[in-house]
Amino acid sequence: MSGGERLALVGDVGGTNARFALVDLDAVDCTLQQAQTLHNDDFASLQHAIESYLTAVGQRPKHAAIAVASPVSADEIRLTNRAWSFSQRELQASLGLDALHVINDFGAIAWAIPTLKPQDYVRLFGPDNIDHGPISVLGPGTGLGVALLVGDAAKGWNVVATEGGHVSFAPVGDEERMIEQWMTARHGRTSTERVLCGKGISEIDAVYRGVPAVVSNVALGVGPGESGLHGSLRDPADIVAAALDGHDLAARQTLARFCSVLGSVAGDCVLIHGAHSVVIAGGIVPRFIPFLRSSAFRERFLMKGRYVAYLERIDVRVIIHPNPGLLGAATAIRSFENKQ
Repeated sequence: MSGGERLALVGDVGGTNARFALVDLDAVDCTLQQAQTLHNDDFASLQHAIESYLTAVGQRPKHAAIAVASPVSADEIRLTNRAWSFSQRELQASLGLDALHVINDFGAIAWAIPTLKPQDYVRLFGPDNIDHGPISVLGPGTGLGVALLVGDAAKGWNVVATEGGHVSFAPVGDEERMIEQWMTARHGRTSTERVLCGKGISEIDAVYRGVPAVVSNVALGVGPGESGLHGSLRDPADIVAAALDGHDLAARQTLARFCSVLGSVAGDCVLIHGAHSVVIAGGIVPRFIPFLRSSAFRERFLMKGRYVAYLERIDVRVIIHPNPGLLGAATAIRSFENKQ
């Protein structure tokens, strides 16, 4: 540690990647130091990933805040979209930490909002209401995160972490009913997260390409335990790229449908939260903001019957900051530590 620094470890752990950085608890701002992104497939556990990062940066902080893609309601944490689990008490002891704060990943995104600057967003539409809550925060990535930010700078901010991504999908129109039926046949239930995530893009694309929901392994010539359907799914990044190129009809339909559903869900979040603003985050949407702006997103966002006028007054924007989860974890730990 350099002189005067009281460093803390911050992390943002999703289903695919684990991001880590250091932050000075006594500094004026939440500047992230030595930020790195690790691929979860390279590590056996969260502890393994953290130890690898700390060895690489040559630091052993005594305080940490880790945002994880799962509910945080007990000592035992199980990530929703990654086969990692850990005890908070055991992880704290193993890492030699004096304090460990584990928070929900989209709770961390919400914590970041008061710290973000105008250049960290792209405004889609609506007035500038980002200076006070309630603010709905949602975003597709490996899963679909949803959180709520309440308060303001004068009275202080508070975050309500939720599992809103797992509510039941509400299809609109024949095409979405077809998608819901396909996913339900495949998974047993279709949540909003099934549609609005990276794998959801792949599966929507499969529907438009006519891939059956349940494919016989025998018919495809694959062995027991192998996934016949998986070989029929295209990579979501490839689908997005093909949609933006404009020459792939199924990819174009997929991305347009994804944006439409996102608009509906964002509008639902506003009504549920009584929000003044919606902030969209996650690793997917920033890749195609112009497409989103020209899609049916706004039409579906406003399509709430008697509440159209209410929704027309909502500020809607997309975060383009590269590490909002880390920034939120840094903001959260500074708030927690200052209250002690």
